[in-house]
Amino acid sequence: MINPAISPVSDIVAIVPAAGTGSRMQSELPKQYLSIAGKTILEHAVGALLSHPAVSRVVVALNPRDQHFDALPLARDPRVQRVVGGAQRADSVMAALRAAPGTHWVLVHDAARPCLHRDDLERLLAIRAHSRVGGILAAPVRDTMKRAEAGETAISHTVDREDLWHALTPQFFPAELLALCLERALRENAIVTDEASALEHCGYHPLLVHGRSDNIKVTRPEDLALAGFYLSQFTQWQRYSQENA
Repeated sequence: MINPAISPVSDIVAIVPAAGTGSRMQSELPKQYLSIAGKTILEHAVGALLSHPAVSRVVVALNPRDQHFDALPLARDPRVQRVVGGAQRADSVMAALRAAPGTHWVLVHDAARPCLHRDDLERLLAIRAHSRVGGILAAPVRDTMKRAEAGETAISHTVDREDLWHALTPQFFPAELLALCLERALRENAIVTDEASALEHCGYHPLLVHGRSDNIKVTRPEDLALAGFYLSQFTQWQRYSQENA
């Protein structure tokens, strides 16, 4: 294991893997390019990251056949850099890490999470003052969890939800540590569904930072309306805060 030092650096690079096709959305467009409240989901996700002064730039990993990104105002923002992503999420994150040499800390955020709240981002970034490993936004599981029979749609048993958390994004790690763990996980054919799982594979224990449950990932068509509602609430809250500051 490496033991990265706690870094006081304020500049942070964010990575947004956006090479997926979003087949479950039943849409001709990849889900990150669907519009909510006048902007694409990708624009909402990247905008939430760039709104924080500690985030110096965002590296977006795109599908090599992407035909939509160039049409966005985002593509002309000097703080946004594009790279070609890979077949798996881990490949896309690795490509983005290689495009950001010398970076001390990185945020990795889902392209399909448009509802990141500033308070959540603040809490997550605060852990760099005391953590050498990093952590993720997460929400405790509140629903009853069922395990299905293998390959079936029948219940096998109820899963104890105590100490179970929904993994959210952003996820926040020292860049060197994340790169080393992703490389090892890929080399050893480990199952890597998020960045934290690569660190877990290498024996690290990232922190769980309590996040808001409205930080949803748009995966299915019905999620669009819910995300739109949450974004409208954010806008009203921001307007109220400004008027009463």
